[in-house]
Amino acid sequence: MSNTFKSECRVSIVTVTYNSLSILPELLNSLPERVPCIVVDNASDNHAALSELVVAYGARLIRNDNNCGFGVACNIGAAQAQTEFLLFLNPDARLERDTLKELVSCADANPAAVAFNPAISEANGKPYFKRGSVLLPKAQKLPRGWPQKDREVPVLSGAAFFVRRTAFEAVGGFDPAIFLYHEDDDLSLRLRAQCGSLMFVRGAEVTHSSGNSTPKTPSSASFKAFHMGRSRVYAARKHHLP
Repeated sequence: MSNTFKSECRVSIVTVTYNSLSILPELLNSLPERVPCIVVDNASDNHAALSELVVAYGARLIRNDNNCGFGVACNIGAAQAQTEFLLFLNPDARLERDTLKELVSCADANPAAVAFNPAISEANGKPYFKRGSVLLPKAQKLPRGWPQKDREVPVLSGAAFFVRRTAFEAVGGFDPAIFLYHEDDDLSLRLRAQCGSLMFVRGAEVTHSSGNSTPKTPSSASFKAFHMGRSRVYAARKHHLP
C-alpha cells in the first residue's frame, strides 16, 4: 500500500462481506495508508480466516450473527465512522490511484452536492455508468458511457457510493426494509430530494469485478433473484410507482 492519502482523516471506507474472502484482499490492498476501513460481515462461513485478513490490513471487522442484508450492514458500519465522508465499496471493487483525493476535491468544489460516484470500470476495462433507475422517468436517463467531465446525475450506483456523513445520517441511511437491490436507487432519490445534488466525478476511478462479491451457486442465484424482485416491488410502491 504505497499510495498515501494526505486527507485520510476525512474518509472512512465501509464494505459488506458475505463469503467474500477470495476477493477482499484486492480491495484492502488498494486502500491508501491510514484510511480507516470498516468491514461488516454478514455471517460468512470463514470467519476465522476473514478476521485474520482484516487484522493484517489494519481494518476493523464487525461480525453480524446472521445475514441482515446489504443496506442494514452498511448502516451498522457507518454508525462506527466519525469522518466527514463515507465511501461504501463493494468487496469486489478496488480503488485506483488518487481516487479518494479526486472525490474529496470534487466535494470541496461542489458544496451543494451531497453524494458522488467515481468513474467505475468493469474488470475487463469497460466503463460502467449508471444512466438511470427504474424509480425515475425514462426522460431522466442519461447517454451511455462516462460523461467527459464532472456533472450532476439523477442516481448513483452502490458499488462505490461516496457521501457526506451528515447527509447520510439526515436521511436515515439505507432503508433497512430493502435486503438487497435498489437500495442505492432509493438512497440516491432521498438524498437528492432532502439534502442536495448527486454528482459523477470523472477523475476518480474504481474497478469493479461485478458479480464476484459472493461465490456463484444455484442457491445464491435463486436467493438474489428473489430479493431483486421483492425489492423492485417494495421500492416502486415506496416511490409511488405502478
